[in-house]
Order: sequence, then C-alpha cells, then structure tokens
Amino acid sequence: MDYIRVTKDNLEHEHICCAISNNRDAQVSSKKAWLADRFQDGLVFLKSTERGKCFIEYIPAENAWVPIEADGYMYIDCLWVSGAFKGHGYSNDLLAACVSDSAEKGKKGLCILSAARKKPFLADPGYLKHKGFQVCDEADNGIQLWHLPFSAGAVPPAFRDCAKHPHADEAGYVLYYTSQCPFNAKYVPILAQTAAEHGIPFKAVHLTDREAARNAPTPITTYALFYDGKYLTNEQMNAAKFLKLHARV
Repeated sequence: MDYIRVTKDNLEHEHICCAISNNRDAQVSSKKAWLADRFQDGLVFLKSTERGKCFIEYIPAENAWVPIEADGYMYIDCLWVSGAFKGHGYSNDLLAACVSDSAEKGKKGLCILSAARKKPFLADPGYLKHKGFQVCDEADNGIQLWHLPFSAGAVPPAFRDCAKHPHADEAGYVLYYTSQCPFNAKYVPILAQTAAEHGIPFKAVHLTDREAARNAPTPITTYALFYDGKYLTNEQMNAAKFLKLHARV
C-alpha cells in the first residue's frame, strides 16, 4: 500500500477518504476548510493513495479540538480503516508512521479517545490495547482517554474538568459538534429540520474555534448529543434514527 500526506498544497486535488465526492459537496468543502486551517497547527493527514476509508489524522495535543491536558503529546483525531482495506495491516502502517513522526518531533507519546467497549467513530479499544496503549482517564459517560507513552516517566494526559462530567445545561436536545467530521455538514441540518417539523426542542452548538472545543462540556467534540442535560451518543443520525431515539428517551 502506498500513502500520501495531504497538505495545503494538494488539498484541493486529493479526496479525503471519509467523504468521497467532489469539492462542491457540503461535506467535502466543510472538511477541507477545517483541514486547511489546521495545517498551520501541525495537523498531519496521511491516507492511502487508493480511494477509500484508509487514513490517520493527528495533531499536537496542545492544538487539538478536545478538552484534554496533554502537553507534549500527539493527539490522534482519527484512525480509520474500513471496507476492503480491513485485515491487511494498514492500521499498523498508519499508526507506525504516526509513532515515527511523533518521536522525531520530540513528542512524549500519543493519545486518543476510545471506550471500554467499541463505539461508533471511536478507536477500537482492543486494537489500542494490542498496540500498547493504556487508559489514562475516563469521563462519567464512559468515554476514555488512552495513551501510548514513549518513555516510562511521561506524565499521562487527562481530561479537563469540563469534560469529566458531561452535561448540557439546557432542556431538550443539545448537540455539540465541530467541522472536523465531514458528515456533520449533511446530518446536523437534517436533525435540526426533523426536530422543527415534529416540535422537538433542539439546539445545535457549532464549536468553531479551538478554545470553545477545549472548554466544551463533553470529551467528544466532533459530535455529542444530549437530552435534558444527559449525554446520549456520539453517533451521527439521519431523520429516522433520530425519531427512533426520541421515541425511547
């Protein structure tokens, strides 16, 4: 497998794996705009040269859009290998490239979000454990912060206080999200419209800068849905899934 690093110089011409379409698609344009602003913060986007979901995205933890304290670490936004790419060792390739790059840059180690059991859009805890990662913090909603230190004396990362007890202060549905995930450009408006059509209280909070994300009341900032203050899920939903969820809460 050959890989290519997406940069500001080739961004317009490269597909971005998780939203395969042309640049006029709202999902693609929002993700590429988000990436373009992150490259100056040290973000690395390494992907397969083949079209498909096979990539890793990581950034110095000080610049990550998540409420963590992890100075000196590299934070992995996403490691995603799916479809026909599974089972060929490509996750190992991508993670090894991240480890090598991070060590060369003098980082203390890597950190990433996961959970005790596999959750949608989060790293597989079984794979992380197999690769030597360990849990270093956990929020009340079960979202965990894992780390892979490069030396025994490295201070482990931790969630900021605002994320350890996830809670939304408003009644009804409150969704916190960023443009890091391209799917939000499509599905957040669908949720807002569906809620309005059915008279369901709904508020979307778009986190548009790093400080807002670092102070968010949730460890997951790409997509975190609350109802009457309680955290529900980080899984993007279409109208049917949202209404099915609403019928249960």
